[in-house]
Amino acid sequence: MRLSKHHPLHAAQRPGTAARLRGQLLALVAPLVLAGCASVAAPTSIAPFSTDGCSLFPDRSPAMPADWCDCCLAHDLAYWRGGPEEARLQADLALKTCVEQRTGNPGLAQTMFLGVRAGGGPLVRTPFRWGYGWPYGRGYRGLTQAEAADVSAQEDAYRATNPSLQCQGGGQGAGGVAPVRCSP
Repeated sequence: MRLSKHHPLHAAQRPGTAARLRGQLLALVAPLVLAGCASVAAPTSIAPFSTDGCSLFPDRSPAMPADWCDCCLAHDLAYWRGGPEEARLQADLALKTCVEQRTGNPGLAQTMFLGVRAGGGPLVRTPFRWGYGWPYGRGYRGLTQAEAADVSAQEDAYRATNPSLQCQGGGQGAGGVAPVRCSP
């Protein structure tokens, strides 16, 4: 098969063309790689625990007595702490189980589970992402011994003021009324 002199493969076979193309590709890719490295914050210390109840979802139902906000508070503790990907899955499954036990509604529990799986990853720039207590960019990295001790001390202090992990107030989250604010 004979290539026309204007065909890209023919041009790549000319002396010096391949090196020039590699140089251009490197010039294009290098800033992207370096920008990605620069945007990852080096974790320093975890921020104090805070929660908004069931982020972007009602904390309770106005139509029935079921209240699942406490499930969200326990889930928020896990999301604040962060850690490996398996810990996130376990936290999300615990939320699903808790909501289903509180409400008897597997559809509601599944909806919440799918919501946190879709929108709670560590790379999503939201105040409720996985590891939200840490600076953005930590991802699924596990806690060092010192970090785990700091997290445990802060969680113990929070639990001392709220031992049963009860949501405070009576908001409806995304349901139209101001969200429940539960913070130490």
